[in-house]
Amino acid sequence: MTDIPAMAQALRAGDRRALARAITLIESGKPDHRDQALALLDAVGSDRQALRIGLSGTPGVGKSTFIESFGLMLTAQDLRVAVLAVDPSSARSGGSILGDKTRMDHLSRDPRAFIRPSPSQTHLGGVARRTREAIRLCEAAGFDIVLVETVGVGQSETVVAQMTDLFVLLLAPAGGDELQGVKRGIMEIADLVLVNKADGDLRAQASRTCADYAGALRLMRKRAGDADGFPKALTVSALDQSGLTQAWDEMQALSDWRRATGHWDTTRAAQARHWFQQELRSEMMALLTHDAELRDRLTGLENDVAAGRLTPAAAARAALAPLDRR
Repeated sequence: MTDIPAMAQALRAGDRRALARAITLIESGKPDHRDQALALLDAVGSDRQALRIGLSGTPGVGKSTFIESFGLMLTAQDLRVAVLAVDPSSARSGGSILGDKTRMDHLSRDPRAFIRPSPSQTHLGGVARRTREAIRLCEAAGFDIVLVETVGVGQSETVVAQMTDLFVLLLAPAGGDELQGVKRGIMEIADLVLVNKADGDLRAQASRTCADYAGALRLMRKRAGDADGFPKALTVSALDQSGLTQAWDEMQALSDWRRATGHWDTTRAAQARHWFQQELRSEMMALLTHDAELRDRLTGLENDVAAGRLTPAAAARAALAPLDRR
């Protein structure tokens, strides 16, 4: 049995080992662990806030290299940085490589940084189901910046936008055809587009690509939380660290503007409501599948749907009939 008060105290004192154990607890699927996780979240409170930054990009764009260079720049400014790196899980076996920590060797050894790889477990958007709670734990542990790296596989990246304050899209230098392949939905939620690998022979191409994205962003409809000039595109190089300071300055400027205008609080309140609804749906599904009688009923309904005797909509209504108290 985990000593929740002791873990909460160690966590709020900034103990990284306690943070690692706490995240393991909230990621556990065991019912008794879930009760302890909820008790821990209550115990640590929600009085501390970090700047939550979502980061996405296609595989091979250099996300891990960027995060390491960016994170080291921040820790050099005496900021504490937590990285929640969500690795893709196998749809067949559920397995995950979890290699981000090995790809960020220098940052993982920085005492002011914390890196936690987690399997996506087929969750849409490449975000582990308990990532939002892990963010809260990182905030409780006193981290100033929480970076959430998604797998970048093109699945509903709006999920990470629903739990972060800023959304950064990392892209590689590309031509017009590749530009057309960038999904509009991802562009519409990006606050900052960073064209990485702007060094060496790719520097000129990166500048042209950045100009193309800047033009595309100007055609997007302005959102309520956009300060003047946002969203915007910049070039960066994780290899030679160029552009990182400017990117950080832009993130801070947008964050400060959102705090000053009230968009920060409004957005976080909307996100809390959204995740309440998501948790409610998850708990309802758990109720349906954990009760033996209801589980058998669901199995029968699934067989009826597979055999064509019932439509999915009719079967879903029948499944919920025992819970209908109207």
